Amino acid sequence: MPTESTGRGEPDRTLRLLWRDRLGDPVGSRGPKQRTSVDAVVDAAIEIADDEGVEALSMRRIAERLGLKPMSVYTYVPGKAELIDLMVDRVAGEQALPELDGPLRERLARIAQLAWNEYLRHPWLLSIDTSRPPLGPNVSDRWEWSLRAIDDLGLDDLDMDQVITLITGYVSGPARAYLDAERLHRAVAETDEEWWERNAPILEEIMDPARYPISGRVGLAAGEAYGSASDPERSFTFGLERVIDGIEAYVRGRATP
Repeated sequence: MPTESTGRGEPDRTLRLLWRDRLGDPVGSRGPKQRTSVDAVVDAAIEIADDEGVEALSMRRIAERLGLKPMSVYTYVPGKAELIDLMVDRVAGEQALPELDGPLRERLARIAQLAWNEYLRHPWLLSIDTSRPPLGPNVSDRWEWSLRAIDDLGLDDLDMDQVITLITGYVSGPARAYLDAERLHRAVAETDEEWWERNAPILEEIMDPARYPISGRVGLAAGEAYGSASDPERSFTFGLERVIDGIEAYVRGRATP
């Protein structure tokens, strides 16, 4: 979530918090002895968002989890916008960054897989504004690592930016579908197979093969293969392969005199 500047010419407050290990902790340097830390506040916020969604996040809830008075949380983090930036950077550093060796296809797949894992571990990432991403140490390390995967392809800098944006941006759609399906399965006792069996008689009645010959054929094949209306994880893999196909073709074209 973007954070507004504190004033013309002043550094962003979030940046000082994100890089506090290097710049020195800007919070809690005065006043009574601090009972907790910025890290503990961020960890508590991530736990709440993981369990209940980012909409459930509040300074009061964090204070309750840490045994603090609600207003005291503001001595560690100025507001919710800054807190979300800190949360995003924290989760960006949870996964080790693997070596980017091997063919281009494998390198791009590793970048996408990290994003996929992150969304599944922290679904709230799909509901926040990332138009101005927090430039913290973990986000910055991840960006540098991603660019290193394509630095030897002969692309110009803007092309490199667009390729990584394409790969990481693609992942959010299948991840959202996967998480929606997971939420549905948790909310209802009926399985997908049971739903299809219960509704099969009326579907056979209304889905006239003469009117829907193609969709009927495709739907039957998909249903038999998936055991459901869709298979989001399979869709993620298939779509990623096609995106990488396109990137590889683009790279070959750029390399052609």
